[in-house]
Amino acid sequence: MAVMNTNTFEQSASRAAFEKSVPVLITFAPNWRARIVLMRVVGAFLILSAFSMWLMPGSVMGAEVWPIKLAASMMFLIVGVSLLTIEVMDSRPDAYFDPIRREVRILQKNENGRPQTVLRRSYDSLGGARFADDQVELFDVDGSLLMKLPLQSADVSSALKGQLSQNVTIFA
Repeated sequence: MAVMNTNTFEQSASRAAFEKSVPVLITFAPNWRARIVLMRVVGAFLILSAFSMWLMPGSVMGAEVWPIKLAASMMFLIVGVSLLTIEVMDSRPDAYFDPIRREVRILQKNENGRPQTVLRRSYDSLGGARFADDQVELFDVDGSLLMKLPLQSADVSSALKGQLSQNVTIFA
């Protein structure tokens, strides 16, 4: 009976530890914000140009110029709308640290944009981890570098360090 109470206590303690730990997702995404903003600005400019070329007071409306002007404005409109609505598909993988399964998964997006697991390693199979200011290096059991991951913030670093410290050796 005492053994059962001890197991119940250990299960509730481990359940409390799982409730406090959160999964950590680290993305390898480059800085697409500047590119997206630039594409949106150019798209808006092209759409305004497509309409404004018909409103310019000094434009010549000769019969030979009208088809060229129509084709140019349609091209500006189509390219501008496509630049405004484009979504960047980044094929870089994501690293997902799962505290419940105690594993790290590398997820890569397939051609449909759905993530697929390409690598799965349990925390027990990792040799160690070294945290720097803006990155974490994970090592294999033989000491070789397994992966180097960028960290977005100090909060992500502390959450990941708290998650890995229970199962993986943290190098100084």
